Amino acid sequence: MNPSESSSAKADRKTIEKNRRNKMKNLYSQLNSLVPHQGSSSGEPMTLPDQIDEATNYIKQLQMNVEELKQTRDSLRSSDRPNGKSKSRRGSSYSPVQIDVTENCGALEVTLVTGLECQFFFNEVIRILHEENADVLNASYSVVEDTAFHTIHAQVHINIEL
Repeated sequence: MNPSESSSAKADRKTIEKNRRNKMKNLYSQLNSLVPHQGSSSGEPMTLPDQIDEATNYIKQLQMNVEELKQTRDSLRSSDRPNGKSKSRRGSSYSPVQIDVTENCGALEVTLVTGLECQFFFNEVIRILHEENADVLNASYSVVEDTAFHTIHAQVHINIEL
């Protein structure tokens, strides 16, 4: 190998390595942007190993949350179906929660039908509406036998950018 081929090969390796480092830097940046940050008390940026550690912990926490939600879902389903048989009400299949959302020019009407044991869904609907910056105008409910009927009226602010 002559000296010019040797320097050309070194330049190629340097370029390949530089591209690899840039790609890794971009991937780390993307990963870091997906993780909510608590913010450091000193205000200094986190080191790369700390960022990766934080992302790993966040993913593990999300996995635990998913497992907890699956268990909650399964327990709710099993409480609705004792001995694996689905409840029936007036000859029809009963769902523990029924939600109907009607939208008209930014006005929302949410109708929520739950069993008395599933009242927390009302709170969840209100929380979601607030998260989506909807103004809850009024909410009402009535109970018939073991079923609660909730009606929520909300106004959604729609920003249209042209």
